[in-house]
Amino acid sequence: MSKGLLLVLNCLTVMLTLLPQYQELFVYTLQVTQHQVWRLLFGRLICLDVKDAFCSSLLIYNFRIFERRFGTRKFASFLFGTWVLSALMDFLLAQAFQFLFDYEVEELPAGLIAPVFSLFVPFYRLIPSMPVTQVLGHIHITNKSLVYIVGLQLLTSGPFMWLVALSGLISGGLYHSNFLWMQKLLFVPAWVSCIGRYILEPLFTTSQPSSETPVGMGATLDIQRQQRMDILDQQLMLAQYNESTRNTRPQPQPQPGFLQWTRLFPSLRQRGPNRPPMQPRPQAEAPPSTQSPLLDNSPVAEE
Repeated sequence: MSKGLLLVLNCLTVMLTLLPQYQELFVYTLQVTQHQVWRLLFGRLICLDVKDAFCSSLLIYNFRIFERRFGTRKFASFLFGTWVLSALMDFLLAQAFQFLFDYEVEELPAGLIAPVFSLFVPFYRLIPSMPVTQVLGHIHITNKSLVYIVGLQLLTSGPFMWLVALSGLISGGLYHSNFLWMQKLLFVPAWVSCIGRYILEPLFTTSQPSSETPVGMGATLDIQRQQRMDILDQQLMLAQYNESTRNTRPQPQPQPGFLQWTRLFPSLRQRGPNRPPMQPRPQAEAPPSTQSPLLDNSPVAEE
């Protein structure tokens, strides 16, 4: 599902960028007549701005963890339910904005933006936050900071992007909490999931790694997928904990000066202390004389 959204929607965005004369057909406008209901469908699927398409693609790529955790059908049901709810929320928020500020909102940013923002709700509630590093000693950088930064960039890309983002967050909160049993009312039917499994899944599914050891003893594929995701989460948390403890270790103080000579030739510097100390050579001793002092030619012997 994630791969299909990335490929299909981005290809359509590039095609509309190369053919700007057809962009008017995909503008997301709230002033829809009876013969232009199709604008609500295409205007809320295809991005007309390349920057919005790029940021939303990054978010979908990061949110693919929910497809692995929930399964493709449940993930598609979440996107479909929030897509329908956000259409109603867009209209209600636009009417409220017109009532409060006396300004009529006619057009909104096009694309699958509201369902993408709705995925921030389970991302905030279900994905654990682990510190990675610190900036200036006070700002903590976690494994979720980059996703929030991309979402903030997407939020500030248009004048009424905040309205679509707020609509997506409200829709995601309502659907995730199963308000008024929305998960039983708005879902992808089983027969649609079967069609996608036999037609679309062979096109976007990659082969499983041959060197990967099967994990889990679940009776169903969903339980095995859940067990695999739990193990991956544990490995991620353990790696981040090791990285944080490594950063807290005291580092050696650098040498004063313009050039830090301790960073040059580390292999040679580490080889020096491991070399065994050289023992001084023993001095050669004079061999003892075997001649008798009486046979010596010295003056004492002559006397």
